[in-house]
Amino acid sequence: MPWVLSVIIPASNEAGYIGACLRHLCASDAAAVQVIVVANGCRDATADVTRETLATHLPEGWTSTVLDLAQGSKPGALNAGDAVAEHPVRVYLDADVLVSPGLLSALVAALATEAPRYASGTPVIPRARSALTRAYARFWQRLPFNQTTAPGYGLFAVNGAGRARWNAFPAIISDDTFVRLQFLPDERVQVADPYLWPMIEGFAALVWVRRRQDAGVRELETQYPALLTREGKPALTKAALLRLVATDPVGFGCYAAVSLAVRMKRGGAGFTRGR
Repeated sequence: MPWVLSVIIPASNEAGYIGACLRHLCASDAAAVQVIVVANGCRDATADVTRETLATHLPEGWTSTVLDLAQGSKPGALNAGDAVAEHPVRVYLDADVLVSPGLLSALVAALATEAPRYASGTPVIPRARSALTRAYARFWQRLPFNQTTAPGYGLFAVNGAGRARWNAFPAIISDDTFVRLQFLPDERVQVADPYLWPMIEGFAALVWVRRRQDAGVRELETQYPALLTREGKPALTKAALLRLVATDPVGFGCYAAVSLAVRMKRGGAGFTRGR
């Protein structure tokens, strides 16, 4: 049967987002998909919204599992989803991401090899409500990391040989970076099909999330330093930075203000929804 894969979606207090995520997922052109939603530590109706949406929109030939865990832990949710996944091709999807119709089948095609492979789609940040977030996102998307192949934020996929690269997801913040760096740059594939990845709104929220992201990088540097040698992103030279600033001074100003606020006070490494 073509396009057989398991999609694992960890969801913590995502009642306002999971419905749209699942409706877009269920509109995919893939013929046979196992959808696994792992609600974890929810204080809202995430699990109920998930069940209602799947009851209405799950295509014929697809299957679904909804796990409702008391403890809030994204790594724990990923491991719980992996434990019930039936297919070697795995897609790990954030609960606020909206996939395009052809993305799942394109990922499976990209992963159709016995060699270990990592794949993602082409991320698109939709227009934010906040002018500050729009400017920040515009500048952030032009930084070196976003010019690499398959950065994988919000959505990444691996084949069976790729999933064998690591055991359980460790209890760390940056699960997506941990997985991406299991693969060398030439083992990562980006397909053209897009997905929407919303950026969190407002200055305070951007600062909070950047602190968490920075804490995740420091955690990887401490616990898995060898992985960081596989990053493969181009260096941001002074000349390149000056060109970015010259072409988007407002975006740079917003990005710099958030970066400065992050450096002034570290903390906030616990889970928060968004970026």
